Amino acid sequence: MQRYPRDMTGYGANPPVANWPNGAKIAVQIVLNYEEGGENNILHGDAASEAFLSEITGAAPWPGQRHWNMETIYEYGARAGFWRVHRMLGDLPVTVYGVATALARAPEQVAAMIASGWEIASHGLKWVEHKDMSEDEERAQIAQAIRLHTDVTGTPPRGWYTGRCSNNTVRLAAQTGQFAYVADSYADDLPYWMDFDGHDQLIVPYTMDCNDMRFAIQAGFTTGEQFESYLKDSFDVLYEEGAAGAPKILSIGLHCRLIGRPGRAAALRRAIEYFKSHEDVWFATRLEIAQHWTKEHPPMTRIRPSRMDRDTFVTEFGGIFEHSAWVAEVACDLEGGPTHDTAQGVHQLMARAFRAADEDKRLAVLNAHPDLAGKLAAAKRLTADSTAEQASVGLDALTDAERQTFVDLNNAYTAKFGFPFIIAVRDNTKASIMEAFARRIDQDRDVEFAEACKQVERIAQLRLVEKFST
Repeated sequence: MQRYPRDMTGYGANPPVANWPNGAKIAVQIVLNYEEGGENNILHGDAASEAFLSEITGAAPWPGQRHWNMETIYEYGARAGFWRVHRMLGDLPVTVYGVATALARAPEQVAAMIASGWEIASHGLKWVEHKDMSEDEERAQIAQAIRLHTDVTGTPPRGWYTGRCSNNTVRLAAQTGQFAYVADSYADDLPYWMDFDGHDQLIVPYTMDCNDMRFAIQAGFTTGEQFESYLKDSFDVLYEEGAAGAPKILSIGLHCRLIGRPGRAAALRRAIEYFKSHEDVWFATRLEIAQHWTKEHPPMTRIRPSRMDRDTFVTEFGGIFEHSAWVAEVACDLEGGPTHDTAQGVHQLMARAFRAADEDKRLAVLNAHPDLAGKLAAAKRLTADSTAEQASVGLDALTDAERQTFVDLNNAYTAKFGFPFIIAVRDNTKASIMEAFARRIDQDRDVEFAEACKQVERIAQLRLVEKFST
């Protein structure tokens, strides 16, 4: 069995209704990253200076050396930028992503965060890359970050965001059992649950687009107006979707050393005023959003085909294509995964298996289907699915004349094509079935074979939708 680990489906076309407090059409969630004093620096035991997210174009690490310009840019964020942002946002719910070692070097700033009632989530032990860490090293750093964060702020962090993470980060953070949410994801506009060895972890996705980091990259913002315009456009689209009944989160990422510069701070102030000018806007911390989501949309037990072994998969889905378990067997060997853990996902796998089979095998599937209102139905020897499907349009309660008509049509159709007439009954009425019968019996064999195969696939799809809905 091949299993592709990524979930490319998510909520699909019908996301859950957020039910934000007081009927809010949008949740606005502002993050202030506090990294100053936790960045790469030989003073911190690192091999080289920082080179990420600063005013220095094309910055590169300086191995074994301090980088005075880089250090003072970060110092601006702590000494001036933080306070400018705090004055602007001090009366709003804000989540701080606090690097533990940076918080330990910021007693005045931490006191101000606490006084404003801001949530202080963990942003890791140091503002460094995790991608090359071993699992044991990263696990130890996460534990140390939690301890230091708790010592510095007085309370353990309830949220986690690494940013410069590894492929193991979210799982390792979840395994601590510490966090109401993890934010190392950019995969959705809404929170979602992930399961790690039986532990359900809420993910509250973050953002790279509504983020002032784009002032520090070549393909990013160059003026405050660009940032302001982008925030407003993002707000407008999400607000409109919320008004239509599908509220989302507008997540905004800020950095003290970037947005704290006066020209950028002005753009942020105008954007915040714009948000406030609208009704039904919920400004919230990430923890508040996580607590709301956990109450409104707790993790649910659901069918997870990607976690089934082969025998279980075939037991669950072997009857979807009538008396043709081989379709499920072949489907199970295709590249499935979490993105296929839906009715449409399993149907795609099974339809691929069916379509790839030779004509004889597909013909056998057609012949495994019973006649409509035929002898098997009269003898009550249909499968449970076929029985329910035929009954849904009254084929189990025909008059004698109607039954004889079906018998005659079935006999003529099977004599001509060599397989029974097949139609997705749940898409039809008794009258439309009769109309299709009369039309299709005049088609040539190749055209009708293709049509019958499509109907088999549609029947399977409807059966899967029903199975997953229950």
